Amino acid sequence: MESTIMKRLGEGKFVLIAEIGVNYYDIATERGISNMDAAKLMVKEAKAAGIHAVKFQTYKAGTLAAKASPYYWDITEEPTRSQYELFTKFDSFGYAEYKELKEYSDSIGIEFLSTAFDIESADYLDELMNVYKISSSDLSNIPFIEYQAKKNKPILLSVGASNEDEIKRALSAIRKNTDAPVALLHCVLEYPTPLEDANLLKIASLKERFPDVYIGYSDHTKPTDDCDIIKCAYNLGAQLVEKHFTLNKTLKGNDHYHAMDPSDAAKILSAIERMDMIRGKGDLVSLDTESAARQNARRSLVSLGNISKGRVITKEMLTFKRPGTGISPDRIDEVAGCTAACDIADDTIIQENMLIHGR
Repeated sequence: MESTIMKRLGEGKFVLIAEIGVNYYDIATERGISNMDAAKLMVKEAKAAGIHAVKFQTYKAGTLAAKASPYYWDITEEPTRSQYELFTKFDSFGYAEYKELKEYSDSIGIEFLSTAFDIESADYLDELMNVYKISSSDLSNIPFIEYQAKKNKPILLSVGASNEDEIKRALSAIRKNTDAPVALLHCVLEYPTPLEDANLLKIASLKERFPDVYIGYSDHTKPTDDCDIIKCAYNLGAQLVEKHFTLNKTLKGNDHYHAMDPSDAAKILSAIERMDMIRGKGDLVSLDTESAARQNARRSLVSLGNISKGRVITKEMLTFKRPGTGISPDRIDEVAGCTAACDIADDTIIQENMLIHGR
């Protein structure tokens, strides 16, 4: 199945990825359904909202975090104080489950991918997805970046909590192993990210410093009704946006409290469509809709006093007035020196048939 993500990026179109992550566990508990049914429900709701791709997170707690790993999230929203303890709650899925989710996603026409957090999952996910996503948390994990790059597939690389030299090093590791397309995603590793910390100008900097890759944004701010964060990110150059996705933003724990729901996603896509309408194409040409104004608001050369037939026209005999239906003022040096082919009354718009070129 062709990658919707890469096709849209290649066509210059906006891409929205629903980061389901492991939020389906809590949805399953809330609704009294299986984890698989909850995951499929979230995929279905993402598709219905118009989202282009869904992304999960594939890991085992034991290969991801040491048991003493401290938390780095808002514990008023997610009270678990150990990374290992948190990840243990959400690591039951393996190859068979992700294969089922891939097949389900294909069946309803939405792209599937999952962030691999270990070698085993990077290997078995290879046959299930067209694009690899590498987490900001692995930006300095050069051996793992190289391992995934050798799969020779497009890579989405989040660059949260990074400096420019680290981004360059990670990108270099990718480029040593593949020429496949790359997207760098601005990201702030603060959950949730306060608006004052969104630092969206980093998107413009990424676009300037890395012109040969796509630029995106992995958003951890809480959704706003006017989608101002996403719209600003898009206008600064983020062609792809990845945002956590839930069916209930009031759920405590994990990534619900800063996620978008289907309604938010629909608003985002509508807002981007409106932005595209407002932004236009950017070609340095006048619009068809400006044709009347172009003609009537511009000026023409106009006679300043009566000019008799046979008289040589000088600049002093001419002025410039609207409309622009006659000879343009930028040709005044060409008109000066011409002979009047007929009597020209005062305040007449000069036309070609009124002139004899040359003396």
